[in-house]
Amino acid sequence: MKYRHEWKHEITYGDMLVLRQRLSAVAKRDRHTVNGKYEIRSLYFDTLTDKVLREKTDGVNIREKFRIRYYNGDLSFIRLEKKSKINGLCLKESATLSAERVQSVLGGNYSALTWDSQPLATEFYSKITGGGLRPKTIVDYTREPFVFAPGNVRITLDYNIRSGLQNTDFLNPNSVTVSVGNTPIILEVKWDEYLPDVIRDAVQLGNCRTGAFSKYAACRIYR
Repeated sequence: MKYRHEWKHEITYGDMLVLRQRLSAVAKRDRHTVNGKYEIRSLYFDTLTDKVLREKTDGVNIREKFRIRYYNGDLSFIRLEKKSKINGLCLKESATLSAERVQSVLGGNYSALTWDSQPLATEFYSKITGGGLRPKTIVDYTREPFVFAPGNVRITLDYNIRSGLQNTDFLNPNSVTVSVGNTPIILEVKWDEYLPDVIRDAVQLGNCRTGAFSKYAACRIYR
């Protein structure tokens, strides 16, 4: 497992148009996209005391969060993900879950996770039963991803961020989500040991700074 560097920038619509053009010239579109983008639906988990949310807003240096995610409404490929952060570096671990297993978990049958030999599913089970993790809210958004092989670079443009409020009906494609007011477009840049100059130059914008925007925190604004 390898921790990666990550930059996040809040950008404008005009910035996104510029970045699309620049990145299209130097990087490749992710091959899994549909017309250059995909729709992401995530279900985030937190404790009854909102430990994950509080650690994020308080800027705790070492933290983790769990989510379940699928793309473009395709329930045949659902991923359990754990994202960890230490000293500004990030690590993402993942495991696959069937829709049936996810439904069991959402129905309170957490032992369904013990049927799985994947280590992350076992860890998730322990965090649910021992740490009190529970589903909190759906987060929907649109992503435009680009990749650049040297440095294992991944650049994403995320927008149209929508909150499920307290809705956790994750597998229902008709679950209503609402736009989070005044939410910016998010540029994310992730890389391994080094960031090539051609990418560093392409993502330079004069009016933005590296930040720590959290889609989960933004979608919990209404608690």
